[in-house]
Amino acid sequence: MNHLEELKEFARLHARGQGISERQVAAVLPRITSDEPGHPGSWARVWSAEADRLAFSGQPLDACRRYALARFPHHGDDDRSRAQLNCVRTFDDWRRRRGIERLVLDHPGGTVAAWAAGLDRSGRRPLVLVMGGIVSVKEQWAPLLPKLARLGYAALATEMPGVGENTLRYRADSWQLLPFLLDQLTGRAKVAQTSVLGLSFSGHLALRAAADDPRIRSVHTVGAPVSHFFTDPLWWPRIPGITRETLRRLTGVADEKELRALLADFALDAKTLGAVRVPVDYVASSRDEIIPAVERQLLAVTLPQLRLKEFDDVHGSPAHLGAMRKWLVGSLLRVRITDSYRRVNQYRRAADRVATATGTGAAAGGSGVRTLSRQHSTTTND
Repeated sequence: MNHLEELKEFARLHARGQGISERQVAAVLPRITSDEPGHPGSWARVWSAEADRLAFSGQPLDACRRYALARFPHHGDDDRSRAQLNCVRTFDDWRRRRGIERLVLDHPGGTVAAWAAGLDRSGRRPLVLVMGGIVSVKEQWAPLLPKLARLGYAALATEMPGVGENTLRYRADSWQLLPFLLDQLTGRAKVAQTSVLGLSFSGHLALRAAADDPRIRSVHTVGAPVSHFFTDPLWWPRIPGITRETLRRLTGVADEKELRALLADFALDAKTLGAVRVPVDYVASSRDEIIPAVERQLLAVTLPQLRLKEFDDVHGSPAHLGAMRKWLVGSLLRVRITDSYRRVNQYRRAADRVATATGTGAAAGGSGVRTLSRQHSTTTND
C-alpha cells in the first residue's frame, strides 16, 4: 500500500471515530490526488477546504474534525501546521458555551495545552485524564469532557509529547508527563483518585506511570503497546509506514535504524507491570495491524487486576465505537463505585479500632469489600 492509500485508509477509520460518516468521507477522498505540500489536490488542502466551508457556515465542531484530518498524521509541513492551528481555533469557538476551559501549562521540556471540565477548588471531584495516541489531537476527545463532568468527574484532555500543541519530545521517560499533570491539578481535582483513559500509545504511558504514582487508581486503554511492539524485529516490518514515520518525527531521530534502537528503552518488563496494582481495563482488536497480540498475553500474566475486552476489528476497534465507549465508561464507573466502597470500609475499620482501643463501643461493623482479582472478559462481538 502506497503512502496516499495508507492515508485514505486511516482517514476512514479516524473519521468514523469523530462522527464523520462514511458517505461524507467518500465525497472527499476522490478529490485527493497527492500528499505534496502546496498541491491543490493534496491531502491537507482538500480536507482544509472542506473544514473552511463548515467553519464559514457556522459549524465549528464539524470544521474542527476536518482540520484534525487535514493535519493527520502530524503537522510536519506548512499546510498541516495551518490545519493544526485551525483545529484548535474552531474547537475554541465551539467549547466556550459548554463548560470547557483551556489550560496552557509550562513544562520543563516545553508547553502542554489541555481542555478541561469540572475542575473546581471548592468542590473537588475525582479526575479522569484523557489522552489520545501518536496521531490524534486532544480536540478529537475533548467533546467527551462535559459528559464526564455530568457524571461527577473533573476531566482533562491533552496530548502525547510531540502531538498537536504539545511541544515536548517523545522519549522513554515521557510517562512522567502524567505525574506532572496531576501536580498541576492539585487543588482543583481529587488527583489522588485519578483514572487515566489512555488511548493507544498513551495507554503505554499510563501503565508505566501507574507503576510509579499511587495517585493513579485505574487505567483504561485501547490497543496500547506494551513491550513486544518496541522490541520484536519480526513484527516491526508489518507496522504501517505512517506509524513508523510518525514515531520517527515525535522522537526526533534521523532514521528507522536509530528509531528502533531508541524504542527498545520504551518496553515495559514484567517487574514494572507487576508493580501496576490498580485495575486495568484493556480493549484489544483481534485484527490489530499495529499492536501484536502477544501484548495482551503479557498483560494477562503480569497484571493482577486486568479486564480484557476483545473486538473483531482493526486497531482502535473503529467499527465498534459505541460498544467500546459503553464498556470503557462502565469500567470507569465500576472502579469509582468499588473505590468508594473501599474507602467506606477503611473508615469503618478505623472507627472500629478507635472504639476498641478506647473502650467506647462495639465494632463499627460492615464487611470488607471483595478484592478485585485478575479477570479476563474476552468477547468478539457486542
